[in-house]
Amino acid sequence: MSTLAYDGTALMGRQLRRIRNSPGLLILTQTTPITMLLFFGYVFGSAVAMPGEEYRTFLVPGLLAATAAGGIMTGMFQAAQDTHRGVTDRLRTLPVSRAAVPLGQAMADLVVTLVGLVPFLLVGVAVGWRFEGSAPDAVAALGLFLLFRFACTWVGILLGLASRSEEAAGQLGSATIVLPLLSSAYIPTENLAGWLRTVAEWNPISAVTTALRDLSGNAPVPADAAWPMAHPVAGSLAWSAALIAIAAPQAVRRYTRGQG
Repeated sequence: MSTLAYDGTALMGRQLRRIRNSPGLLILTQTTPITMLLFFGYVFGSAVAMPGEEYRTFLVPGLLAATAAGGIMTGMFQAAQDTHRGVTDRLRTLPVSRAAVPLGQAMADLVVTLVGLVPFLLVGVAVGWRFEGSAPDAVAALGLFLLFRFACTWVGILLGLASRSEEAAGQLGSATIVLPLLSSAYIPTENLAGWLRTVAEWNPISAVTTALRDLSGNAPVPADAAWPMAHPVAGSLAWSAALIAIAAPQAVRRYTRGQG
């Protein structure tokens, strides 16, 4: 096993133990998507031009994409907490690969996200959602979901390492809940105003949402949408690769350099 893989796995274990010791935060992050599914599906669903069960079927892939994007907030908060409490400085003195610490955090986040996916999908089935695709489609959908979460977590880690304080990171992280609202996660984009539709359709969350809907057989791909939504799988892969390529090296560099 390479040094990076070994060190990253060890530090992933450290991150998982840390999460286990914060049960309140863990419960909150795991139950929020379920709460939103029930709230949006039964309260806001009556205001959308779809029957209730049809809207909830439409909503589940959108909430999955929004959950993946939530990696920005969790990655930012955890990285900022370690940075401003001196934990990162202590980790930096260890004889481990410089990429191992942020990589371990991103890997641990994937494990926690995957565990939280199970109860969310069970509730989704209970409210009427069904996966209509094939087994390969299911594997592809899961892979896209985890890849986008991994990419967003790296973005969050970079922002957390660059933050001036835990409070600033918390405030900026909370602001990221706006991102799914400017996408196709909760509503179709076809009836949005011209400029707003353009913004929504070029939002990476929209590409991932559309890919998950298409792979699960819940909604067709819009024919007249912007390129990332018209080719959602390719668009999701492109957005995820771009985010990782930009954020991961910068996060490692920032971690190596430290604050200042």
